[in-house]
Amino acid sequence: MHSIHLKNIRVFTNHGCLTEEEKIGSDYLVNLSVKADLSKASESDQLVDTVDYVTLNNIVVEEMEIRSELLEHVGQRIINRVLNELTMVQFVEVSVAKINPPIGGDVAEVVVTMNGNRG
Repeated sequence: MHSIHLKNIRVFTNHGCLTEEEKIGSDYLVNLSVKADLSKASESDQLVDTVDYVTLNNIVVEEMEIRSELLEHVGQRIINRVLNELTMVQFVEVSVAKINPPIGGDVAEVVVTMNGNRG
């Protein structure tokens, strides 16, 4: 099994339980890793034989645009879309980080990491 990683996809959006989070929004960083058999692509040198990381990035950006109260909810939506749309992917892990969360302390970020696999 091989891996593809997209690191630090920066998105500005409005997730959170607080009203001000919905109105003001904040910065998020998303990391996505998928596992798939990439041996055919390594021989053919053809995009059709691999997992297109442009598609992975688009899934992350599109799902991050849909407001959720919880990072867990948006993380699961990303996992579901990757597994539903990219049949080569056997395993996916996503980390969603809220930068400077409004939790009444000096915290750089809060990160939720989730994973899922096919079948």
